[in-house]
Amino acid sequence: MKTVYVDNAATTAMCPEAIDAMTECMNGAYGNPSSLHHAGQEAASIIVKAREDIAKCLGAEPNEIYFTSGGTEADNWAIRNSARLGAAKNKNHIITTAFEHHAVLHTLKKLEKEGFEVTYLDVSEDGYVTAEQVEKAIKDETCLVTIMYANNEIGTIQPIKEIGAVCKAKGVLFHTDAVQAVGHVAIDVKEQNIDMLSLSAHKFHGPKGTGAFYCRKGISLVGLMQGGAQERNRRPGTENTPAIAGMAAAMKKACAEIDKNAEYVSALRDKIIDSIVEAVPRTRVNGGRSPRLPGNVSFCFEGIEGESLLLYLDLKGICGSSGSACTSGSLDPSHVLLALGLPHEIAHGSLRISLCEYNTEEEADYIIEELPKVVKRLRDMSPVWERIMKEENE
Repeated sequence: MKTVYVDNAATTAMCPEAIDAMTECMNGAYGNPSSLHHAGQEAASIIVKAREDIAKCLGAEPNEIYFTSGGTEADNWAIRNSARLGAAKNKNHIITTAFEHHAVLHTLKKLEKEGFEVTYLDVSEDGYVTAEQVEKAIKDETCLVTIMYANNEIGTIQPIKEIGAVCKAKGVLFHTDAVQAVGHVAIDVKEQNIDMLSLSAHKFHGPKGTGAFYCRKGISLVGLMQGGAQERNRRPGTENTPAIAGMAAAMKKACAEIDKNAEYVSALRDKIIDSIVEAVPRTRVNGGRSPRLPGNVSFCFEGIEGESLLLYLDLKGICGSSGSACTSGSLDPSHVLLALGLPHEIAHGSLRISLCEYNTEEEADYIIEELPKVVKRLRDMSPVWERIMKEENE
């Protein structure tokens, strides 16, 4: 059966450069980077080079990059550390948006139970917040603003530079969860006024289970765990040298080819959106068309359930999702779509197609051919769709 993988927002296939870098490490540089002998120092030098390459991709300094297990750990670290710094100055107010990733939202809910006040900014119906909203929400007690760079479900890109400028002027730390953005849009942390940033390797063709946390020099940083002296005494535990090398190789390649890949993938994205909207009645495109991640396509189809849609598409060999992979076990509609103001019955019929440069024109055509058939089949069986049509014809 033909397989069309279009769930790249959940995870990506590893690129050859990442696989080669990891294989080289596993075959040769297997020493502990903390060991003083030559085998250990060989591994340590690979980590040094990886840190330099990742920093360069972000416009950061190498000593501002800390390796983590992924974006979730980095999000927790950024938010927890900022809360600690704020509490020391009697500042217990944090600003975020209503459609952040759960790594951010759940951490903030925990802090609320510890006495912090959190403002959840509303997003527009097309999936954006503004710097003006942030500025109005900041008060004397604000210690952190944390707003994602690009939404993981609907792909909308936020005005990060403008938000960062507001935070800088107000003396408030600014963190962005850039897990979906790194490797797909150009980022410069200094130019964009970003104090802290989270990223995860498996979103740009690197290995799973590794990521990085950018923390601007000058911000006091305490680790989440206790143990050894790795990561400049901030993040204990023996470094995963092969994964770090693979992440750096993948990120270096992705950032070098951002413009070329974005142009190619955006064309596939727009072709799918335009074709499906024309072919399938009562289809909603979730999120504004621009600025939007190059590979993100998000639909809601009235009258059907997203889970059934995914299963039928899978039978056709099409691997998509109904939203974040981190909440795939939940039967509740997406909190992101509800934040846009969609009613539950429409939000339930969601589909996210996330493309990358490995996808082909032929695969896009196959989706355009098969998706309308699947939607029609499900609607033919749906009492909800029958009611919608009956009301429309009355």
